[in-house]
Order: sequence, then C-alpha cells, then structure tokens
Amino acid sequence: MAPTPTAKGTVPFREHKTWYRVTGRPEPGRPALVVVHGGPGATHDYLLPLTVFAERGWQVVHYDQLGNGGSTHLPHAGPEFWTPELFLDELDNLLRALGVADDYVLFGQSWGGMLAARHAADRPAGLRGLVVANSPVSYPLWLAEMEVLRAQLPPGVDETLRRHEAAGTTDSNEYFEAVMVFNGRHLCRLDPWPNEFTATFMETHTDPTVYHTMNGPSEFHVVGTLRDWSVIEHLPRIAVPTLILSGRHDEATPAAVRPFQELIPDARWEILENSSHAPHFEEPERFTEVLGGFLDAVGARATTVSGS
Repeated sequence: MAPTPTAKGTVPFREHKTWYRVTGRPEPGRPALVVVHGGPGATHDYLLPLTVFAERGWQVVHYDQLGNGGSTHLPHAGPEFWTPELFLDELDNLLRALGVADDYVLFGQSWGGMLAARHAADRPAGLRGLVVANSPVSYPLWLAEMEVLRAQLPPGVDETLRRHEAAGTTDSNEYFEAVMVFNGRHLCRLDPWPNEFTATFMETHTDPTVYHTMNGPSEFHVVGTLRDWSVIEHLPRIAVPTLILSGRHDEATPAAVRPFQELIPDARWEILENSSHAPHFEEPERFTEVLGGFLDAVGARATTVSGS
C-alpha cells in the first residue's frame, strides 16, 4: 500500500484541472521525481509503487493526465484536441505550478516515456535526469513489432482478434477475452494482477475517451491519432543522464526500444529478464535496485554541480 501523500489536489491547466499527488519531502541532493503515466488514457494508480523512493528522501510527484482519473474529463472533445502537444503543455504547467521546474527527474512509463523524452529534448534547465520505462520510440515501429508478437499468440487467438477488428466489433466479449491473452503475456504476467494495476485498467475502461481516440481499441491495434507519432528525431538533443528500462517479455520489444539507447548521448539500457510491461510489479526488488542506483547517481551529480 502506498504511503499517505504529503499533498494532493488540482492545478489549473487552461480552463481545466490536472490532479496531482505528492509523496515525501525533498532532501538536499534529491530533485523531485515526477512520474508520467502511460496510456494514453491511463491513470497514476499503477505507478504508485514508485512512492517507495519517498522513503529515500525523494519527493515523488504523481499526476493524472487530462481526460483521466482525477483530472478534468472531456468525453466530447474531438480527435484534434487530443495531441502530444496538449500533454507536453500540461506537464510544463504542472512542473511550474508545483514549484519543481528548477530541479526534477522525469520517470515516464510506456506512452509517458515517449512524452518524457520529447520533453527532455527541449533541454529544460531544471531537468536533472530521465527514465524511459517500457516505451517504444515510435508507433510505426511499435506496430511492426506488434505483428511479430501477435503471430506468436496461441492458435486461433490472432484470428479472433483480426476478425473483430475487421468487423468493427472490438467492443465484444470475445475480443476482450482474446486481448487478455495478449495482456497476460506482454502487459503484466502476474496472476492475479496487482490492485493498483487493475485500478488503472478499470479507470481506462470506465472512460476510454483518450485511449480510444489516440491509441485505439487495444494495445496492438493502434488506429488512433498516435499511429504515426515518433520521437526518434528528437532523441539526439537529450542532454541529461538517461536510464532505459524494459522487460524481456515486454510489448515494447527490444527492437522498438533500442533507438533510445543508440540516439540519446548519455543512455544506459537495462532489460529485466522476468518482466513484461510492468517490471515494477513483476520484479520489484530488481526494479528498485536499478532505478535507485540511477537516482542516487543523478542526485550525487546534482549536488556536485550545485556545490561547484
């Protein structure tokens, strides 16, 4: 269970509101750790295990992106509203509103990792480090790799998926059950799923506006407005230490992740061998060890720079 937050509430964003939760109090040499969730259209809940770093002196910031969770829901907003630029502006606004824009580390998971990388490419002065977790570098590459993973599903599963995708019946129970076969292999391999993971899944199901508009009906059938989005061209401009994380069985396959390591100048890639898309649940001790080591190094570097 996540520790009690030290603060939570909403900040204004345009004519809307962004919900946030802060856990822990900052210590010297510990930039704020800002957690950017995936989806798009998910919520912060499944990333609450990162509050463990509050016990190590890090102020951990979670938030729900616009359209999801505790933030303003906009079920009637059209596809032209839901853009990566909207969420980049929201992140900038949150950092300023919470007073952490001058000293922070970004942890972005899945779609949140792409968003965080694109943010980092603009070289904000207060960014000290970047973590890209379980993220593809582009949706065209993601889609190509989905074809590989779909072909490896048990006999009949992909045929069922494609039949419903062709017929436009992706809201059927049969399609959902076939999707869950994929999810059990490549999204989270634990059975049952952790409560926080299920909470996010149910929140997305309750209001799928953002997910269906930007992504599509499932993780591997990306037909929404993000289907052509990529951050590849921006990666060489990232100028902070970067940790890349993925799971051996991840839906974000090595081929979809590798350009992060190849194109970001100061990047290290760690693959967790017994994980899929949720290593913070699937291998919590190893995940905490790897991320903790990176954060300690970033904190030490920040202290040296500020003291020089």
